[in-house]
Amino acid sequence: MRAVVQRVMQASVTVDGEVLGKIGKGLLILLGAEDGDTREITEKLADKICRLRIFEDENGKTNLSLADVGGELLVVSQFTLYADCRKGNRPSFVKAGAPQMAEALYEHFLARCQEQADVVERGRFGADMKVELLNDGPFTLMLDSAQLFQ
Repeated sequence: MRAVVQRVMQASVTVDGEVLGKIGKGLLILLGAEDGDTREITEKLADKICRLRIFEDENGKTNLSLADVGGELLVVSQFTLYADCRKGNRPSFVKAGAPQMAEALYEHFLARCQEQADVVERGRFGADMKVELLNDGPFTLMLDSAQLFQ
């Protein structure tokens, strides 16, 4: 499982002109799954992200978590995080998880985050989404479960 985590002042996701999810201060998470991913990996990644101390404290040090600042989450599925660009100029997505499995893990990730954050907004799995954000910092992290947990 891969996640791009962006600390934001605000973010939103729109499908066909309808705003599906909108947050203020918090984290925008772009989330991708591969076929080998499990519910356990999903839970570990959600827990890790929710506990990351990447918000500034009163001294300007990144020492506070999402809960510490009352931050919000916007989680958007993004299979393109598994793009393989090694050959040619057209990315291959064969490493991305099968849609049914990936959607189930996306839903499980959302549920796990809802246990830890007051506001968890979402996109629509498989839809053509438009994502807007005001990146804070900018502060962007890339997390890969293969490197974190195995």
